[in-house]
Amino acid sequence: MGTSTGEEDEMTMRKGLFGLAVLVIATLAAPPARADLAALHESARKDGELTWYVAHYTTQQAEETGRAFEKKYPGIKVNVVRTTAQVAYQRLNQDIGAGVAKCDVFSSTDIGHYIELKKKGLLMPYKPENAAKLAEPFQNFDPDGVYFPTAAGLIVIGYRTDKLKPEELPKNWTDLLAPKWRNRIATGHPGFSGYVGVWAVQMQKLYGWEFFEKLEKNRPQIGRSINDTVTMLNAGERLVSFGPTATTLESADRGNPVGVIYPTDGSLLMISPSAIMKNTSKPAAAKLFLEFLMDVEHAQVAVKNRQESLRPEVKPLAGAKPFTEFKVIRPTDAEVSDGVPKLIEKWRDLFGG
Repeated sequence: MGTSTGEEDEMTMRKGLFGLAVLVIATLAAPPARADLAALHESARKDGELTWYVAHYTTQQAEETGRAFEKKYPGIKVNVVRTTAQVAYQRLNQDIGAGVAKCDVFSSTDIGHYIELKKKGLLMPYKPENAAKLAEPFQNFDPDGVYFPTAAGLIVIGYRTDKLKPEELPKNWTDLLAPKWRNRIATGHPGFSGYVGVWAVQMQKLYGWEFFEKLEKNRPQIGRSINDTVTMLNAGERLVSFGPTATTLESADRGNPVGVIYPTDGSLLMISPSAIMKNTSKPAAAKLFLEFLMDVEHAQVAVKNRQESLRPEVKPLAGAKPFTEFKVIRPTDAEVSDGVPKLIEKWRDLFGG
């Protein structure tokens, strides 16, 4: 028996509605459209350059990062200004006070800097496309999407592999408070280094200010940057350090007799963000550079220099331990923001400098 015209019309309408419903569901389920980085690149070429205040890396790695960006995005120059975190922040505040926009992208190791800048409305809201592609531990770092993780590293115990026997090695942070380490320890200064500031906050959280009073009795050699501790080890001036995995392992790769110990009471995870300054005069270039800092090419530069990879596609070099093999510790953002300024003053009173 044939189908009536009315029934055919009804079936056609039902199919149409069903197809529309499928299309709507598919559209809602689809991921957001890819940002047009090619168009952003064209706009950035008109800016021509950007200035990057960075404390994440050594000068060499910071410059290498800038050149990698210029290779991927021709026509835009990166002016790299590499200092310690507190010096970078001081310089940025001087710029702000003078009403000048020298810094376009700010990359510090001190989370407190971002909390304060965000509170004052000095950072530009911009959510990079690549933020969603970071590994899970680095997702949703700032709930308001103003600053984003662009570097990660660890603070551990460094040591001279040619001067210390395995049975002599410290196993945790407090082992280095023993009298036998007097005049043998290297560390940085929280008044200059964001890494050292966060590490000091964590040590005080775990062991109280007494930790530093005991440390002072061992007469540590104090540099500025945490990377200075590796220089002291390489020179043979000290045998152990409160230092970074990246610079220490990179030094070992070059043949220096240094190694790292992952303390049993926890290796300190440093997550270092970046943000665009609201008063930037190079907004397109700044946005494109922030995209790059979360891209695969930047992760490759980081891993090559023994930093941690923020992208799951880029694996660490042999010799570094995965996070699953050691204990990780980290203070809260609020503890860092509130604690570092207070601790710097106490540190200066105790150690000088």
